[in-house]
Amino acid sequence: MNFVMKNKLIFATNNQHKLREINEILSRDFDVVSLSDMNIREEIPETADTIEGNALQKARYIYSKTGLNCFADDTGLEVNALGGVPGVYSARYAGEAASFDDNMDKLLAALEGKNNRKACFRTAIALIYEKKEYLFEGRVDGTIMHEKTGEGGFGYDPVFLPDGFSENFAQMPAKIKNEISHRGRAVKKLIGFLNDHH
Repeated sequence: MNFVMKNKLIFATNNQHKLREINEILSRDFDVVSLSDMNIREEIPETADTIEGNALQKARYIYSKTGLNCFADDTGLEVNALGGVPGVYSARYAGEAASFDDNMDKLLAALEGKNNRKACFRTAIALIYEKKEYLFEGRVDGTIMHEKTGEGGFGYDPVFLPDGFSENFAQMPAKIKNEISHRGRAVKKLIGFLNDHH
């Protein structure tokens, strides 16, 4: 395998924001590319019942098609009072074509009148590197607010207040969010591993 291919790392995403974030913090020794860069256009299966399972399923799918080092992530919001829901279904909590607002509205309605609003965001990253599988997890604990506020972020950011902060994920600067967020923490573990192993 030549040097160029050895250091190519496929990120099983077409989310340009996520891709840029990873490239900014990964050492220069890796060339991180998206699915569209590799001309992979089909929907990747996500049918596992855990976020770790989904991340592994996506990474294995890409590895089986390319044979190249690759990684995939999946994220879930777990709300204590709802028994960990929406969890693995976070992106489609209010239905397959639901918007972020639809999902947040359903969540706020489900928590109506409940005093326990504790929740956590978890991100799992599955890496297949030199034919071996690795899992990295990032987690941040917080509270679900009573209403949506803030202009930034995406997903459930406008209702998630991380512990120890007075601003939710949609209100705080992206730089701070990326440092403390579930995805940021999982990515740091991934990057630490890659920088130690190349």
